[in-house]
Amino acid sequence: MRAAKEYINPVIQNLPPSGIRKFFDLVANTKGVISLGVGEPDFVTPWHIREACFYGLERGYTMYTSNFGLPELRKEISYFVEKHYDVTYKPLEETLVTVGASEAVDLAMRALLVPGEEVLVPEPCYVSYAPTVTMAGGIAVHVPTYVEDDFQLTSKALEAKVTDKTKILVLCYPNNPTGAIMTREELLEIARFVEKHDLLVLADEIYADMTYEGEHQCFAALPGMRDRTILINGFSKNYAMTGWRIGYVCANEEFIAQMTKIHQYTILCAPIMGQMAAIEALKNGQSEKERMLIEYDQRRRYVVGRFNQIGLSCFTPRGAFYAFPSIRSTGLSSEEFCEKLLKEEQVAVVPGNAFGESGNGFIRVSYASSMANLTAALDKIEAFVQRCNPSSF
Repeated sequence: MRAAKEYINPVIQNLPPSGIRKFFDLVANTKGVISLGVGEPDFVTPWHIREACFYGLERGYTMYTSNFGLPELRKEISYFVEKHYDVTYKPLEETLVTVGASEAVDLAMRALLVPGEEVLVPEPCYVSYAPTVTMAGGIAVHVPTYVEDDFQLTSKALEAKVTDKTKILVLCYPNNPTGAIMTREELLEIARFVEKHDLLVLADEIYADMTYEGEHQCFAALPGMRDRTILINGFSKNYAMTGWRIGYVCANEEFIAQMTKIHQYTILCAPIMGQMAAIEALKNGQSEKERMLIEYDQRRRYVVGRFNQIGLSCFTPRGAFYAFPSIRSTGLSSEEFCEKLLKEEQVAVVPGNAFGESGNGFIRVSYASSMANLTAALDKIEAFVQRCNPSSF
């Protein structure tokens, strides 16, 4: 028998592991760590949402649903998207419930890409975009963004990377890991680029409702962009429902039909208990969502202020729940900074280059943690930075 690795698909074998998870293997072996690394709310799912799940279980709702998801949930999703994002989808034909937003990204790539086609992936970005492109046989083309431009994407940067093989543009604003947002006017410029090159857009709206400054603009709601856009969202961030694994995608009926083929053969359906909880979240979860958002905003202001005070220049995030300070003044690389900080101060943050080469010289810090944890962690980071660069204090 050959060695096991000789049986493995080389595409998968050559795929690097997640930069986030690779780093947190170190965290698992360190006691007493304050972790500001994982993008997960520290809030528990609101009680009324959990109760909806319990009530469903008591009534015996433990069966499969339609591949598309519960009709009631799809109707609520369609209503929510129309009300909050100003774009209309037919609930039964143009909405698919998925196992988290991440499955929706994977489905879109596999349903739309022909091997060899290219996807423009602005970075720094969420770690799963490029690997899902690769696993679908496509080629991820990284488009850098810069702190000097507030990490916003420009048509000029895109024009430098587009080719006749380009098919999809990925957009995620508010952005993970930077917290950057884009205004309607800036997105209209991107829409003109998309139309000029006849592209599709995968719009990850998972942080759409976590916009602290200005108003969020849904890309699908821009003129001419609805049928070019695969709109993806979920419940993990807004409703503190990460473990429930419920997401959704809204798109042109034909796109949804093809994505559902893959979904039905690989997943069948999202768990019914999570779907019932999601219905309750959409119907009655707005006040709890707003309460959590107020808390995140307070933490955001504190964290950014502390980093700047410490001497680590920090771009002001206007959305999501991440800060992305520069650590270049310490003379350390992103990975060196994170590894030494973990070892010396037992504080875990994520190297910026885990989100692409554009993240070199930065770290990602999640402020979806208690103020007590944030205060303690930043005190430790300040002591660490002072040891690295005492002349700046």
